[in-house]
Amino acid sequence: MASGSQLEAIKRAKVLMVGAGGIGCELLKTLALSGFQDIHIIDMDTIEVSNLNRQFLFRQSHVGQSKAKVARDAVLKFRPHISITPYHANVKDPEFNVEFFKQFNVVLNGLDNLDARRHVNRLCLAAEVPLVESGTTGFLGQVTVHVKGKTECYECQPKPTPKTYPVCTITSTPSKFVHCIVWAKDLLFAKLFGDKNQENDLDVRPSDGTNSTNPTENVFERRADEDPEQYGRKIYDHVFGYNIEVALANEETWKNRNKPRPVYVRDVFPDKLILQNGSLEKNCVTEESAVSAMSSLGLKNPQDIWSLAENSRIFLEALRLFIEKRQKDIGNLTFDKDDQLAVEFVTAAANIRASSFGIPLHSLFEAKGIAGNIVHAVATTNAIIAGLIVIEAIKVLQSDFQNYRMTYCLEHPSRKMLLMPVQPFEANKSCYVCSETPLLLEINTRTSKLRDFVEKIVNNKLGMNLPLIMHGSTLIFEAGDDLEEDVAANYALNLDKALAELPAPVTSGTVLTVEDLQQELSCNINIKHREEFDEEKEPDGMLLSGWVAPTEKDARLVSNGESTSAAQLAEKSDEDGIAPARSGTKRKQSEMSEMIDNIDDMKPCSSLDIGDQLNPQEVEDNDDDDDDIVMLDENPGPSKRKKLQ
Repeated sequence: MASGSQLEAIKRAKVLMVGAGGIGCELLKTLALSGFQDIHIIDMDTIEVSNLNRQFLFRQSHVGQSKAKVARDAVLKFRPHISITPYHANVKDPEFNVEFFKQFNVVLNGLDNLDARRHVNRLCLAAEVPLVESGTTGFLGQVTVHVKGKTECYECQPKPTPKTYPVCTITSTPSKFVHCIVWAKDLLFAKLFGDKNQENDLDVRPSDGTNSTNPTENVFERRADEDPEQYGRKIYDHVFGYNIEVALANEETWKNRNKPRPVYVRDVFPDKLILQNGSLEKNCVTEESAVSAMSSLGLKNPQDIWSLAENSRIFLEALRLFIEKRQKDIGNLTFDKDDQLAVEFVTAAANIRASSFGIPLHSLFEAKGIAGNIVHAVATTNAIIAGLIVIEAIKVLQSDFQNYRMTYCLEHPSRKMLLMPVQPFEANKSCYVCSETPLLLEINTRTSKLRDFVEKIVNNKLGMNLPLIMHGSTLIFEAGDDLEEDVAANYALNLDKALAELPAPVTSGTVLTVEDLQQELSCNINIKHREEFDEEKEPDGMLLSGWVAPTEKDARLVSNGESTSAAQLAEKSDEDGIAPARSGTKRKQSEMSEMIDNIDDMKPCSSLDIGDQLNPQEVEDNDDDDDDIVMLDENPGPSKRKKLQ
């Protein structure tokens, strides 16, 4: 039962929620039932069928409508006298500026991507409004509190970055199933169904078996005299047969690797079955949204692992269905995890390639999770995290700083605890966001263009949306829709110049100032010229440093069982719903290490109702380099931090 002072703080509060998805639905319900009277919600998404299993405020009839607006209407049915203001918009839109954020007493995040989280963090810092962050991934979850001048900000610790795979690994030497998924999704699917003008690393030269009279013909172009079955077999033989043979010709590559096996249609099917492919059209559902190669071929269970022959039939059938049923989409498609036919095609292509390279095959269910960066959401975790968000929000509203807690929801109990409370940490003195620490960029100033710097560093690494770049008093770049045409044209010309060739040359020793006026964020970057980079370890061709975790000596355990590097078990009252840790009790090192490791292992989970993704940075597939393909593969190790005293 809330005390009188808590109820008064709740009733007076004006709260901003960002995100109305898996966590957001639970959070809005909990806020309303807890007595909050003035709630604002921002969410740019519309409701999809895949949301309905866990976002309980939505129904089938709401599909296609605004999440924020439908969530508001649903809650007002059982709390009609409170004020809920929905915004069907992107939190990064200009209207949601620092002045907008200043009107709120606390901001509660239920987002599903890193870029938006960083943006909200910076606006909260500039507006000096407390932020309660949250994330879930499967059975794991976390709630963290960020108050300017009192705790670390959301960006004080580096977040997991997408795993970058050199393109040669994807195209020539895959060793994991994720490599095959990336190849099938970002190269083959894009080549066949995406923008024809976009550069792609797939070999387009025809093999001897194409019967082409033009040796310069693009094998991916369908000839006028080719029916869909002939075209499908040509593509199959080219990418799974001919291209593998070309790769095998390089003996040096395979000295210390297992050689792949070329696969041709004739190797998989007898002639009579080749002719039967696609003959089951009568079983297809005609509605475009329901077109499915699995349905066409009578395969029902997405958790079955298909044989090579079944994968090959799915591949050929999916390609035929795209041509015959969705011709108007070809040329404009990008992979969508909710597009059944696209998932079937990518699964089959990845499995055929995996078979060739001796990699275990996966089911469509598993492949879809990898391709869409999906960790299947658990509604109960979302509900637990939403409750913890409200608990921390009430403490923030009462300025109960001493009792702020960051809480982690664990998959397996440690010391009979599934909820692990941790004292907030001090701000990282090397954080460029809240401590204004200069950064160091090693880059080849003679060959790297300003465009590379803007896209790879300013946009992707620093998360700035409308950057302004200064060299001393000279403005060398500015982004924005309100620029005059001649000014914008001059900046566009600068983008394609090497850094050392800019009107104000950027060379070793130069200090660049980068600002984002919308986020009210500014940082200085010291430039150091470097000639060469390791393509495998430094695929961006540049290295940003200076934003690192503190380096104080790590004291894993102290006499009362507290950890200064990962978590401090804090006493909690029963009304918080978190089991208390007995003060002064010594724990065995093995027990404490297990608890710490549990926290360390899930600590970087910064997304994550991943079922709602996007596209996760955070957990998002992010192609930040034309020469690299990026997938989130694993979390980095834990960092060392200093808890508040």
